Amino acid sequence: MKIESFNDDVIFSDKISTKVILETSFSKEIRIVLKNGQIMKEHKAPFLIIVHVLEGTIDFGVLGEIKKMQKGAIITLEENIPHDLTALEDSIVRLSLSKMDTISRVENVIS
Repeated sequence: MKIESFNDDVIFSDKISTKVILETSFSKEIRIVLKNGQIMKEHKAPFLIIVHVLEGTIDFGVLGEIKKMQKGAIITLEENIPHDLTALEDSIVRLSLSKMDTISRVENVIS
């Protein structure tokens, strides 16, 4: 058993930050911290993902539609679907990835 927190040591900076909070036998739970106005450009994931807004509000762009997601909102997205994120305010996002996916793929989207 392991207990971690998505809220420890959160810093809203000029660069989007990612951190693996927890890794299990089937998933990687990642914290993404976005400052108001920051954008994760369009990208695809090779496996199903789950995006959960823990704090703040984001626009989640997918298939030509923008879904406004506020604190508490959660969405699943099948593999290979182009999507992007824009922070409408300082936001903390939980990203659940397949164990077979890599954090480096996510970091490449923000660099």
